[in-house]
Amino acid sequence: MPSRLKSALLWGAVGFLSVLVLVQGYALLEGPLVSIVQGFLLALVVGASVTGVTYVLEYRIAAWAARRRSS
Repeated sequence: MPSRLKSALLWGAVGFLSVLVLVQGYALLEGPLVSIVQGFLLALVVGASVTGVTYVLEYRIAAWAARRRSS
């Protein structure tokens, strides 16, 4: 698996799990904000979005940082 894809998938997993943690934390403190299924679907959407954005932008940000460092 290419390292760029692996990195994007790992960031997507971080986004997915972060949403689940936030939904669960809110439910523990205030009461359920969304149902379990809605929370899971929201986490899937966020995870997929983070994966896509990371895959597209990570290379560009790394190239920009390298150019900036060499200047």
